[in-house]
Amino acid sequence: MGSGSSPCASCKLLRRRCAKDCIFAPYFPPDDPHKFAIVHKVFGASNVSKMLQELPVHQRGDAVSSLVYEANARMRDPVYGCVGAISYLQNQVSQLQMQLAVAQAEILCIQMQQEPELPTTHPSMVDYDAKTLLLSGSNTNDFGDQIPQFLSYTSNNNVIQDPLKRESLWT
Repeated sequence: MGSGSSPCASCKLLRRRCAKDCIFAPYFPPDDPHKFAIVHKVFGASNVSKMLQELPVHQRGDAVSSLVYEANARMRDPVYGCVGAISYLQNQVSQLQMQLAVAQAEILCIQMQQEPELPTTHPSMVDYDAKTLLLSGSNTNDFGDQIPQFLSYTSNNNVIQDPLKRESLWT
């Protein structure tokens, strides 16, 4: 018997005498009968007994916790069980990551709107274009042709440019 003279929850539910070496007694105390009832309903007492007997004693507590969790999940979702809960949570994490990326893009867009408009180019392009301008001489017509490419440069096409089309995450 598990605790004192009262039979464990499994023996009580199965209406049998609880032996001193009852495999269920340490894991299904008499004060929590629902715990065994749900495991028994989903897996069956015989299968649970076989599983516990195959495990080393130090792993049985964790196995019972897993069985109780899976049994509860199977009662809520008979088809997917805890896999359905895991899938739901993974989907929620993906949605939150997407929302975070949108918020970071909004912050970047706001920061870019607040900074003065400076032409930004790749360092190697600056060196190449400066060398080209210097080697071509001081012809102002050539220089005038080079300026529009610097002014039309955009740093990131993924940032939403139109502030009216953006929706804030916090409203």
